[in-house]
Amino acid sequence: MNTNFLSENFLLQTETAKLLFHDYAKKMPIIDYHNHLPPEEIAQDKSFDNITSIWLNGDHYKWRAMRTMGVDEHYITGAATDKEKFLQWAKVVPYTMRNPLYHWTHMELAHPFGIKSLLNESTAEKIYEQTSEMLRSKEFSVKNILKKFNVQMVGTTDDPIDSLSSHKKIVSDNFDIKVLPSFRPDKGMTIEDSQSFNNWVDQLAIVCDKEIIDFNSYLEAIKIRHDYFAENGCRISDHGLETIYADDYTEDEVQLIFSKARRSEFITEEELKKFKSCMLYNYALLDHSKSWVQQFHIGALRNNNERMHRELGPDKGFDSIGDFTIGRSMAKFFNRLDNANQLTKTIIYNLNPRDNEMFATMVGNYNDGKIKGKMQFGSAWWFLDQKDGMEKQLNALSSLSLLSCFVGMLTDSRSFLSYSRHEYFRRILCNLIGNEVANGELPNDIPFLGKMVQDISFNNAETYFGLKK
Repeated sequence: MNTNFLSENFLLQTETAKLLFHDYAKKMPIIDYHNHLPPEEIAQDKSFDNITSIWLNGDHYKWRAMRTMGVDEHYITGAATDKEKFLQWAKVVPYTMRNPLYHWTHMELAHPFGIKSLLNESTAEKIYEQTSEMLRSKEFSVKNILKKFNVQMVGTTDDPIDSLSSHKKIVSDNFDIKVLPSFRPDKGMTIEDSQSFNNWVDQLAIVCDKEIIDFNSYLEAIKIRHDYFAENGCRISDHGLETIYADDYTEDEVQLIFSKARRSEFITEEELKKFKSCMLYNYALLDHSKSWVQQFHIGALRNNNERMHRELGPDKGFDSIGDFTIGRSMAKFFNRLDNANQLTKTIIYNLNPRDNEMFATMVGNYNDGKIKGKMQFGSAWWFLDQKDGMEKQLNALSSLSLLSCFVGMLTDSRSFLSYSRHEYFRRILCNLIGNEVANGELPNDIPFLGKMVQDISFNNAETYFGLKK
């Protein structure tokens, strides 16, 4: 193996970068405040049978690469055995060079498995057997993997109708890593799909033990679940949106639109936007009332391949960066909340890199001088959480806001092996700073720079999310 690849100084080009990473960033715990890890697997302290079940199942990044290489769907989401799927992935890996998958794959083999060999067709069999044997041991159960990565908090993403039974079990088991739910109420505003929306509202009525007869009783039911989440440790909401909705509406209009949706009648585009605008505003009011952090993941163009969506369903790797108009409606939404002194701590994430500078300047409009970094330009997300995307996000944030206030990285992942992305981020951060010290653009003040790196890696998030003991 090339000793320069994934060496201890991987991505660290200067002595200052090496010092900042090894002496300051590396040792910091992880607060993974947004991910899609299944809480039931943490509650069960699940052990996986093999590396495919923890690494390939649900990973649409890898699926997209396999399809690009011409691998049949049988070996991706189909009925092939786990070993067959892994062997197919191993054949693809060498061809992912310069894609972040190549880095992530080998970083995740190195930690936690300690495997330094390159994954390819010739090493696949041995690596499959070696990792699978390790995963079946108690040392590599879900809880122990989280401990190996020095995770302090896991923020799952949960539907408001979820019972949170897994979170309750984790608490009752006295697990020493916080696993907190996040309130993701997207289904509560998707009236464009009347069947799914009405099914969800019916389930909401059941879990609230409340008859939902109109829009007002619907909002009351939403609040009941918001309160329930708060009682079970929730302090973060999350929204996955094409854009921020901020159309004008009246209460009478929304009442009528809700009634039409419940009768599965045709909803116009104008009505759809009015309803989404109303729901988003009411969600924000609830979050402010409890001092939660609200997150907005903006700009995904989802389920583009209609044929594959029909065959496989959503979240199977057929989404793209969207080119939606965002800035004006976002400002209107934040202004309405800010004018009423009801704008809570907020993180906004863009998926289109063209919006980096707009997002970085938008957060500066609504800081109020009371909370450090109240408004956050979130870390590079989804298609952008790779070296180039992270550097561009960090540069835009640094140039137009304050990098020192940043709450840092998250995984946004469905895999328990994705925590290497925090290391990846920290190396990139330290390298950016180290290069500017070497160029004379920043002073060689290691104690201050080291503290700043530690703040971005951990301390800022600990304070921002109210986790500081």
